[in-house]
Amino acid sequence: MSIRQHNLGSIVKPGFNALGPQTSTNTYYNYLYGWGQQSTYGQLGLGNLTNYSSPKQVGLLATWKNIVNGRAFWIATKTDGTLWSCGQNSNGELGLNVATHYSSPKQVGLLNTWLNIAAGDYAAIATRTDGTLWSWGRNIYGQLGQGNTTSYSSPKQIGALTSWVTVAGGLRHFLAVKTDGTLWSWGYNPQGQLGNGATANTSSPAQVGALTNWSKIAGGSYHSLSIKTDGTLWSWGGNGTGQLGLSNTTYYSSPKQVGALANWYVIAGGAQNTIATKTDGTLWVSGSGLFGVLGLGGTTGYSSPKQVGSLTNWLNTACGFYSTVVSKSNGTLWSWGRNDIGQLGLGDTTNRSSPAQVGALTTWLSASTSYKFTMALLY
Repeated sequence: MSIRQHNLGSIVKPGFNALGPQTSTNTYYNYLYGWGQQSTYGQLGLGNLTNYSSPKQVGLLATWKNIVNGRAFWIATKTDGTLWSCGQNSNGELGLNVATHYSSPKQVGLLNTWLNIAAGDYAAIATRTDGTLWSWGRNIYGQLGQGNTTSYSSPKQIGALTSWVTVAGGLRHFLAVKTDGTLWSWGYNPQGQLGNGATANTSSPAQVGALTNWSKIAGGSYHSLSIKTDGTLWSWGGNGTGQLGLSNTTYYSSPKQVGALANWYVIAGGAQNTIATKTDGTLWVSGSGLFGVLGLGGTTGYSSPKQVGSLTNWLNTACGFYSTVVSKSNGTLWSWGRNDIGQLGLGDTTNRSSPAQVGALTTWLSASTSYKFTMALLY
């Protein structure tokens, strides 16, 4: 979801051309930074339990590739294909086959074939280079997709298929797209966030409709989002604050198109809000404005997409628990919303209702933010 931004498998490296922001297939060697809360579990990975309101580097290595946050933990892949985790581990969410919390990164097993990753509040899923899908952590709602409600403290394969590509997570539900463009979901479903036309929980992956043109996906706490291959934006699930962007507060248990435009590019879902960029680099938000999370200069909520300012260089988006972090095409990083533990990385604990730049660096790639902490990649 980012409650947080989950799927970083298609991170866009800063840079635009005449066709808009471009995705690169090159490998980038990235440093890892964290800030915000870690006073209980050490989830920033700094080897201590100190909260920080400005970015702190995690180790010295520049080998990090993708990272996603859970409630008080994170998982990440490195450029060598290994998988790492850190933070809270009460539910086995670190995948280390123990229930011990760790304040510094630990490798998950010995394999080097991990690819795309996603996290929920206390669970995680990941694909491997062979197209298989794996899950671990808390499973009381069937969010691990194993056909049961048994929790697992180490990665367990979901079925036997080798066609999984993209993954994303909400608070207690997960989404995935296969190589054939079909969309699948499972887990907690009281507000229709699985998109299958019902509100019952599902403990195994179930296809959402019959279409084969799903592409980018994201989960909020109780809602879900997708951009299709044609560039259209779709949303479903909880909508009490208008986070679906459909100009109402009606819940929907199946996907609904947001407007008629076909130029949506990157999406993220928060606790009760949605944020997205378009191919022209503009930034749009909808849902609750609590704590200033929409970045519109106030705390008013909106049930249809509203543009944040007039700039055209916004790129990768991340939503947390009423906090937002977005990178620009010039490599700068910006944040706004809730900041009581310093999760915005601005050196203080003051909430912001408009975008504020995180430091002065111009080599930020992306961020993942969740309950009260943020992790980010710097190239």
